[in-house]
Amino acid sequence: MSRMKRVFTWIIAVCILSPAFAQETNKAKVLLDEVSEKMGAYTNMQIGFSTSLVNKEAGISENEEPPHNGKITLQGEKYYLDYLGNTFIFDGKKLYVINHDDKEITVNEDDLSEDDGFIYPSKLLTFYKEGYNYKMGELKNVSGRKVQFVELTPIDSNSEIVKVNLGIDAKTKHIYQLIQLGANGAETTLTINQFKSNQKISDLLFHFDQAKYEKLDYLID
Repeated sequence: MSRMKRVFTWIIAVCILSPAFAQETNKAKVLLDEVSEKMGAYTNMQIGFSTSLVNKEAGISENEEPPHNGKITLQGEKYYLDYLGNTFIFDGKKLYVINHDDKEITVNEDDLSEDDGFIYPSKLLTFYKEGYNYKMGELKNVSGRKVQFVELTPIDSNSEIVKVNLGIDAKTKHIYQLIQLGANGAETTLTINQFKSNQKISDLLFHFDQAKYEKLDYLID
């Protein structure tokens, strides 16, 4: 095939595929917006979840390590998260990370971010709004429910995150699963097992009681 013919064939392929790609992107955006609008309208959410890790490069196979369970309560920007033996309290301004094993507390002036290559449970509803290209993925049957996946790829080619598959329950339009592939070869899966919305929650849940932890001899940094 001559060079001119190859160029012509490439142009034809782009013309054919571009509208289809744009259509898939638009479908994905409509679905993500619908999920964000529905879940964002709740006064609060209580979510029970589990995470599992596979990293073949590091010799960690599927089901080799037990899943880690966690719980998070979200109310606007505020949240209370129990995960990996730590408690995270974000009051809308400061983040308090409480390590119960070491009895240490770290105070941060800002919230967590995915700059370290991990999407935290507190960012489930917002992480995809900036910095990602997306398209419709597969519709799968997962544990008896239909889950529509959306494939997200970071715009930043140097991101520690290579790809994210966000699974959305086709019936409830709630996020059900997040599968994240890192640049280090690790595949982390977060699955939501319990979900409640609009519960009666005291505002004190998101308040850090410094005096309480000082009495328990926690080191506050």
